[in-house]
Amino acid sequence: MGKQEFVKEITSRDVDFAQWYTDVVVKGELAAYSGVKGSMILRPTATAIWENIRNEFNKHLERLDHENVMMPLLIPESLLLKEAEHVEGFAPEVAWVTEGGNNKLAERLAIRPTSEVLFAEHFRDIIKSYRDLPVLYNQWANVIRWEKTTRPFLRTTEFHWQEGHTCHETFEDADIEARQMLTVYRDLVGDLLAIPVVSGIKTQSEKFAGAYETYTNETLMYDGKALQLATSHHLGDNFAKAAEIKFLDREGKEQYVQQTSWGITTRSIGAMIMVHSDDRGLVLPPRVAPTQIMIVPIMQHKEGVLEAANELKAQLKADFKVKLDDSDKKPGWKFNETEMKGIPVRIELGPRDIENKVVTVCRRDTLEKSTLPLDENLNENLMALLDEIHENLYETAKKRQKEKTRHASTKEEFIEMIKEGGFVIAPYSGSEQVEDEIKELTGATPRCIAFENIDLDLTGVKDIWNGEDAKLMVHWARAY
Repeated sequence: MGKQEFVKEITSRDVDFAQWYTDVVVKGELAAYSGVKGSMILRPTATAIWENIRNEFNKHLERLDHENVMMPLLIPESLLLKEAEHVEGFAPEVAWVTEGGNNKLAERLAIRPTSEVLFAEHFRDIIKSYRDLPVLYNQWANVIRWEKTTRPFLRTTEFHWQEGHTCHETFEDADIEARQMLTVYRDLVGDLLAIPVVSGIKTQSEKFAGAYETYTNETLMYDGKALQLATSHHLGDNFAKAAEIKFLDREGKEQYVQQTSWGITTRSIGAMIMVHSDDRGLVLPPRVAPTQIMIVPIMQHKEGVLEAANELKAQLKADFKVKLDDSDKKPGWKFNETEMKGIPVRIELGPRDIENKVVTVCRRDTLEKSTLPLDENLNENLMALLDEIHENLYETAKKRQKEKTRHASTKEEFIEMIKEGGFVIAPYSGSEQVEDEIKELTGATPRCIAFENIDLDLTGVKDIWNGEDAKLMVHWARAY
């Protein structure tokens, strides 16, 4: 941008949510388009956000005695075909390597859409006895899934994620692991990204291909559509049987291991954008923001202003991720830019502030301005302010999600509620035909059976769609 060009307007999210989202991603300098359809370039801000997510998740892994490993990118076709149900689920999205250099390969190689079969093959080689269990592995990687319709962060041909893969002695141990990791994800997105979720179990048709059970964290975007934030899969012994992963148990008998897999992706950045941001641009939760505080000197040509700004930066740097914008742009431009990039707190410091020994503070979530004393307590006061911003973002999103979660008691009511957006809770017979009809007519899918609804007594309750006895109480929504 030239010096005189002002930051361009962002489309209102209430006018065109899809265009608003694209504007925020591009003008917030999170991502850029690459030369391959559906692939994106993560710019420094998005890269730093993903690194912050990764670093925080690694702390959880370390606390739970998990280890990071690195698996190959390519999977031989014969290996992928060993788990038929798994392959069927991913077949339309698999990208294949058929040539190496100038030579055609004797066997096609899949570019990993996920790594269950690679881990299974490795586990078969290293697990011999119950003494080798549990094996608690995780890897950070990029994967390829050949998507037809793409959108930055939300659905891309190539994306970044972590994928955990574990092996256990018993079915119960594997289930404890899968549920535990879902809780880790819930805490991660709540404590770091300020996103509330509904935790539960996927229906049989929506579960991960090859899994015994899929646990999920679902959340609502500003526009009322749902997004699956993270999943944890109890695989049972499905992959173990396909890959012959056996061990001698405590009685000397041969058994198949029980496995889990779980993951969160760069889609979480897209969720963060759509939950918190507004028509001015990005709104970044303080704990994940690459820059938490931006110092903007006012009348910086005046004697002592830049010196005071640099002293302030040095003071804050001990506790915060802080930057100083001492460029020759006008203050109004700098204010607009910090807001568009979602920086949680802006500090304005000019001659009058210095004279009064205060700083002017503007918080990004509410755009409210206040003053704080420029003294030894400033760091502590700003820490409290950042925590307040985080809590406000979380509670605002939680309130919106609660308001957009309703119960439907008739088919007509269900259809109307789905049109309006949000979660619609309704009794369900478990019929996949019902799922197909609902999706065809409304675009909605069963997002999850919330944990608090799993043990409901549904005696006498009917599926509002087909009139059959209800077996489940399900959260439905249109989703990304």
